[in-house]
Amino acid sequence: MRPMHKKGVFEQLASLGVGVASLVILLAVAFLVMSQTGAQAAVLEGSGNNLTACTSQACNSTRVLITATGTIPGWVPLIILVAIGGLILGLVAVFGGKR
Repeated sequence: MRPMHKKGVFEQLASLGVGVASLVILLAVAFLVMSQTGAQAAVLEGSGNNLTACTSQACNSTRVLITATGTIPGWVPLIILVAIGGLILGLVAVFGGKR
């Protein structure tokens, strides 16, 4: 296995940024779609635009899905911290090994 050079560690940081930005955009679009789906199900049932007053299976499924996926954004900072910690360890290995 070849040792990683300084440039390789910084390239990983750039790819981490692109990955995190993609994840945030994907989550935003998913939550927007779920919100619009729930609102449309509520309108079709006749409860206006109020998802909480709706009692149909479509509304219940949408509420459960929104609640279940609502925990995902809480994990994003932990994932970012772990990835940055790994990159810092890589920097220490690259710079600290040359004495």
